[in-house]
Amino acid sequence: MSKIEVKKLHTFLGHNDSIYTLQVVDDKRFISAGGDGMIVLWDLESPDEGEVIVKIPNSVYALTYDPDEGYLYVGQNNEGIHKIDLQGKKEVKSIHLGDHQIFDLQLVDDKVSVGLSNGEVITLSKSLSIENRKKYASDRIRCIDQFENQIALGCSDNITRIIDRSSDEVLFELKGHKNSVFASKFHPSGKYLITAGRDAQLKVWDTQVDYVLRESIAAHLYTINDVIFRADGRYFVTASMDKSIKLWDAHNFKLLKVLDKHRHAGHGNSVNKLLWMNYRDLLVTCSDDRSISVWEIKFAE
Repeated sequence: MSKIEVKKLHTFLGHNDSIYTLQVVDDKRFISAGGDGMIVLWDLESPDEGEVIVKIPNSVYALTYDPDEGYLYVGQNNEGIHKIDLQGKKEVKSIHLGDHQIFDLQLVDDKVSVGLSNGEVITLSKSLSIENRKKYASDRIRCIDQFENQIALGCSDNITRIIDRSSDEVLFELKGHKNSVFASKFHPSGKYLITAGRDAQLKVWDTQVDYVLRESIAAHLYTINDVIFRADGRYFVTASMDKSIKLWDAHNFKLLKVLDKHRHAGHGNSVNKLLWMNYRDLLVTCSDDRSISVWEIKFAE
């Protein structure tokens, strides 16, 4: 493995249950949410000053933020979507979407795309009116990502579906995983897609050649919960239920570093979500252990 210096800078505490999701607000600030329903704003320059924005009555798996208008969209399991004025710290609108878990939210073309546990994707306007809904899978929509005119949906029927944004039609069905797909992320250049999930495998799909499978990597011991690229596309990180965080070369897909409890005072339970912040190029991770860790990573570049 290449020489990489890793330093754990901060541990953020305050949540009373598992932390499932993180969302960037700006270069220095991010939001966390999880099983306790608390929506907490953190500032990397003031690590001891987490601010509770609102309290949601149920667990939260998904958030997305609109930086243009300053609204946070929160997916409340078995209820629907809450639109939160981040500065005013109050809810301004909500919509009930039925008795479904909400696994991902993404802003796509000024719309809010919602992935539901019944295999549907619902498209909402920013005012939370339903503009479209379509069932793509027989099981849960676990993750949503986009690059240009295509959207990748990772599903619990083991398939990743590539959707045309203009027609909402399925262009490709990527069949390679043996279990639910928890993460699907396009490389920043769009040249390939990485998928990962419950089978602990990383799959690399060539977007330039009809999504042919290029790599299959046994990456972790247990479920891979999330994948994230650094903004320049040179590296990516995986987070797993096996409690570890792994750093990878995004060119040759070689493992570069393992961050875990034994070697780096890492998390004591499943690592659920990742952010790679612009501020000092810091990595942020959250876990079932109710903590958020902030990592400084120096690559030999």
